[in-house]
Amino acid sequence: MNCSLAQHERLHLKHRGHEAMHAEMVLILVATLAVAQIVLVQWKQRHHRSYNLVTLLQMWVVPVYFTVKLYWWRFLSMWSMFSVITSYVIFRATRKPLSCRTPRMVYKWFLLIYKLSYAVGVVGYLAIMFTMFGFNVFFRIKAEDSMDVGVILLFYGLYYGVMGRDFAEICSDYMASTIGYYSKGGMPSRSLSGDICAVCGQKILVEVDDEGLIEDTFQLSCGHIFHEFCIRGWCIVGKKQTCPYCNEKVDLQRMMSNPWEKTHVLYGQLLDWLRYLVAWQPIIIGVVHGINFTLGLE
Repeated sequence: MNCSLAQHERLHLKHRGHEAMHAEMVLILVATLAVAQIVLVQWKQRHHRSYNLVTLLQMWVVPVYFTVKLYWWRFLSMWSMFSVITSYVIFRATRKPLSCRTPRMVYKWFLLIYKLSYAVGVVGYLAIMFTMFGFNVFFRIKAEDSMDVGVILLFYGLYYGVMGRDFAEICSDYMASTIGYYSKGGMPSRSLSGDICAVCGQKILVEVDDEGLIEDTFQLSCGHIFHEFCIRGWCIVGKKQTCPYCNEKVDLQRMMSNPWEKTHVLYGQLLDWLRYLVAWQPIIIGVVHGINFTLGLE
């Protein structure tokens, strides 16, 4: 009895003051998160381009560090294949003069990545729900296995969804500026005629074997007309919410003719949130650990 009391007393003396230390660590965490959020928001508003480039670089490099460290070779192989193809697409998008086929090729690639990531993410989410509700038992699948598959697929879908949209935004800026109907910081260098699509620079009415071939078009609220594929690629995949020519605000909801297409807007917002979580959250936590270490908090 006396031995247990003495042991309890020693433990009490050892951990005396830890409550105050823990409270101080929580305050440091909350304060760091608040300051970091203010800094990131100001950076994004004042220097949007540099913020996106640094964030994209972190999104590209940070997961690779952990995959090499943890020997996740499956992810590394897919990341390498994605990086090689995307690098070629970016190379084509940044060439001058720009080939007339390049804008379509660029948007087709990133639209494919967008749709695949969306589908894989949905399948991963359903697999997680499938396991949480216990349906895996009916198929004699271990809960650990089905949950692992769901988490991996969800991560793949969200990660490559973010990467695809960020790279598509960079390519969109380069291509549109090269074509000349779009200028990010001022007036366009070329005047847009009524039969030209400002996204791809090609005629809306294309002559093929002396016959006119009219593609599906879409007219924005500002009155400018574009190929429907081009303007959807510009707004949904390239993350642009303004007219490629006059920079007027685009109503994305009006572009979604079918109810199920409106989920793409929510999916895009989810990807924007994930970018902050993956790219900046590890750095913020590292800063918190550094402050705690400097102050001698354990």
